[in-house]
Amino acid sequence: MQNTAPRRFYKTVTAVEGAGGWNVTLDGKVLRSPAKKDFNLPTKELAEAIVVEWDSQTEHVRPLAMPLMQLASTAIDRVGADRARIIAELVGYAGTDLVCYRAAEPPSLVEREAQAWDPLLAWLRRRYDVSLVSTSGIVAVAQPPVAMEALSKVMNGHDDFALAALATLIQTAGSLVIGLAVAEGEITAEQGAHAAQLDELYQTERWGEDKDAVERRVAQLAEMVAARRFLDLLTQE
Repeated sequence: MQNTAPRRFYKTVTAVEGAGGWNVTLDGKVLRSPAKKDFNLPTKELAEAIVVEWDSQTEHVRPLAMPLMQLASTAIDRVGADRARIIAELVGYAGTDLVCYRAAEPPSLVEREAQAWDPLLAWLRRRYDVSLVSTSGIVAVAQPPVAMEALSKVMNGHDDFALAALATLIQTAGSLVIGLAVAEGEITAEQGAHAAQLDELYQTERWGEDKDAVERRVAQLAEMVAARRFLDLLTQE
């Protein structure tokens, strides 16, 4: 099958400080975002990590192999121009948050969910004075408007770069609570992925493994690890 990825067209990649922050250069030419915007990065550490991603490309350039580049591009090209919609979408995850919808049976799964998810809801209450309602079965519950409003303010408190990473964590986990806990270091990316995959892992124990499911979980973990690393690189200067 023919490789459709573009060939590597540059020899050297460097990070340089510019007027708007840190830039990445390919053969001395300043890199721009996919939307042709100024690709200004807030920290030297993030720029250097993206340099490593570009320099690690071999014969072909594979964007999917550059998660930090993708997150930075999302922050620059999409988040700034669409913050209100993105924040509303992320807060919407709390309305049907994974950790709020519990199994009614069997008891072993009910207990496992409580052990994994109750501490996260307790952390959210301590950290932001936000209480979300849990339920069992498939009956939908409405979350308190005051809680949704508070979470909207939390989301809006992140700059474009941090919000891009937070969006990845929340969307990948299917949970605002898990995503926010990983973003703030309450749990690791690995722990967050495990919490998000809890029900699926339980079923795997009972019925056996599925290759596609394994690949999906591995990809989910990789996305969360990359987003957590991106946040770390934003705060290292």
